[in-house]
Amino acid sequence: MRNPIGMFDSGLGGLTVAGELLRQLPNESIIYFADTAHVPYGERPLAEIEEFALGITQFLIEQGAKAVVMACNMSSAAALSSARETFPDIPILGVIGPGSRAAVGSGAKSIGVLATTGTVKSGAYSRIIKELNPDCEVLEQPCPPFVPLVEAGLAESEEAEVAVRSCVEPLLANGIQAVVLGCTHYPFLRPAIARTAPNVQIIDPAEETVRELHNILEERGITAHNDEAAEHIFYASGDMDGFARLGSSFLGKDINHVRHAQWGVDLMPRAKSRI
Repeated sequence: MRNPIGMFDSGLGGLTVAGELLRQLPNESIIYFADTAHVPYGERPLAEIEEFALGITQFLIEQGAKAVVMACNMSSAAALSSARETFPDIPILGVIGPGSRAAVGSGAKSIGVLATTGTVKSGAYSRIIKELNPDCEVLEQPCPPFVPLVEAGLAESEEAEVAVRSCVEPLLANGIQAVVLGCTHYPFLRPAIARTAPNVQIIDPAEETVRELHNILEERGITAHNDEAAEHIFYASGDMDGFARLGSSFLGKDINHVRHAQWGVDLMPRAKSRI
């Protein structure tokens, strides 16, 4: 089936999930939306994120997406349930559920979660991990500097090292055994996180998310076949050149062209109450 997998985030972060999809499912096409007009999402109200996520989800479905991945923890926390209710015929996945399942599957009894302020306030990781294993201790740590550093291309800077230490060390002081990268931007900071916490398991939800997506595609009989050439399309609502430049580096694949999608023209924020 030639229809693409729709995927979105506020900016570069979702490319960590896109890269994992390219690795696990190389025959699948991707249509990726970067909401660079509104990046970062982390400090925005959950209701506003829900509006953005529903608007983008509809846009991706209108472009022919056969499934949609909210490659963004904030969107997953704020809008996954309402998106599934609004678009019941399309499989829609978030990253928090798969990330939580991977964390519990690691066997760790004390789990740290590095996330944006909004995701921490939502309590989504703690809630799901506790549902899966009530004996797990979960400590969530907001990391406001992380997304701006990644979006600025400073993931390998000394400034990033300092920011990582300031966010990770409080979790280490509480004896965590595993840490979940609770924002899809954070894998770009994984080397710095590993240097700060060398003896802690680092869990990237992308791998489990794509594995679950693969199972859904197989169950529905809509997996791309080997003889179908994959084509990838990228949209951005704001800065396109910066996204293409840094995105190519992060994805490990040239992003030669980014299409512009304008809020209020090509797509509209949609609140649940207006659907």
